[in-house]
Amino acid sequence: MNFNKLQGIIVAPFTPMHKDGNINPNLIEEYAVFLKNNKINGAFINGTTGEGISMTIDERKKIAEEWVKTATDNFRIIVHVGSPSLEVCKSLAKHAKENGAYAIALMGPNFFKPATVDVLIEFISKVAELAPDLPVYYYHMPSMSGVSLSIPELLTKVSVKIPNFAGVKFTHNDLMEFNQCLMVKNEKFNILHGYDETLLCGLTLGAKAAVGSTYNYFSPVYHKLWEAFKNGGLEEARKMQQLSVKLVTILNKYGGGVVCGKAIMNLIGINCGPCRLPLGNLSPSEINQLRKDLEQINFFKISEYL
Repeated sequence: MNFNKLQGIIVAPFTPMHKDGNINPNLIEEYAVFLKNNKINGAFINGTTGEGISMTIDERKKIAEEWVKTATDNFRIIVHVGSPSLEVCKSLAKHAKENGAYAIALMGPNFFKPATVDVLIEFISKVAELAPDLPVYYYHMPSMSGVSLSIPELLTKVSVKIPNFAGVKFTHNDLMEFNQCLMVKNEKFNILHGYDETLLCGLTLGAKAAVGSTYNYFSPVYHKLWEAFKNGGLEEARKMQQLSVKLVTILNKYGGGVVCGKAIMNLIGINCGPCRLPLGNLSPSEINQLRKDLEQINFFKISEYL
């Protein structure tokens, strides 16, 4: 299958929710405009940042429908359809195709896990059949899925079974394996870098696209990092990556990328609401301290700083 590889910065959006925990799809149009104004190239929805696994099938479909409405040639929507249930994956893949998604992606099933790469490919193939005209990405995030099979091996075998397989969202800190994935079949596959705090490392190895959560609210830093790298300004790129690391350090202090990240979105005026259990939410005092920590890195003046 011929397809245009994803390029540039792609956001993993949060799923907007009301205070009572119900989804708030009405915010998505405003959210998408905000991302487009920040020169984001697309959205990888209903994934980890989007709390997709915590939502019902109907909720995931509704969120996908609203995001797809915002799509343009320069803002592509990739729908995560992963689930421990193959039938759920197939239903979500069929829905994504029918509603005009650019691509689908799925994480390895995280309860009954595939024992071999061949079994994983079989699982993916059953989902890919439901969207034969769409690029299909495997979402490799072993820290969450617990699926730690060899991705280079998967890439060497997958084309025979899945003609519409496009690549991998590689959210893992094994940069050697990331490099091995890039090298498979003369860089045939679209390998999406998935760790914001090591984006510069990914670019150095040859990444052409990145998907992440902090791109939601810190995109000027990453745009400057990318431009500096492209123009040979390695020292400037390092400075931007260091700012990213300072931000991620704050995220880790306040519950991680989803809990803290959603709180940050609320602070900047994109009211994504609370997280769902089993994730927690920050208390008012924690949010006040979070604001102070963000001020220490000039977060709220970052566009002026750049």
